[in-house]
Amino acid sequence: MPTQALIMFAAGIGIPLLAALNARLGANIGSPAAAATVLFLVALMAAAVTMVLTGADADALRAIPGQPKHLFLAGLLVAFYVLSITYVAPTFGVGNAVFFVLLGQLASSAAIDHFGLFGAQVNPVTGLRLAGIAVMTLGVAITQMGAAR
Repeated sequence: MPTQALIMFAAGIGIPLLAALNARLGANIGSPAAAATVLFLVALMAAAVTMVLTGADADALRAIPGQPKHLFLAGLLVAFYVLSITYVAPTFGVGNAVFFVLLGQLASSAAIDHFGLFGAQVNPVTGLRLAGIAVMTLGVAITQMGAAR
């Protein structure tokens, strides 16, 4: 469990870094869409290298056409995130943009867990869990209020 937490902590660190770096690239070249395209090309190469290094075989790729089509919406969602953060962050601020991303993540992750959507482990939203989400939301809001001064 600690390894999983550290991996996700690192991923969390990466989200605002991704936002700041790609927003700057988009602003520098004058096109958030072009910056997102470059990001996805780099990401594709990284994923392909990881697939090879971890020994994924061709059977995994051959199984893709038989998968439920709704699972491929994940690609559209990541594209929406990257395009939106690249477009919004330069004028709205990385902190503000990520603040609202975090609020969306809190709400959607609670719903996914509560209903066990997409095969996720069911973890009901209890009063205590709602209180925790509220405290997290308040904490994120307080950090942004402090940054605005």
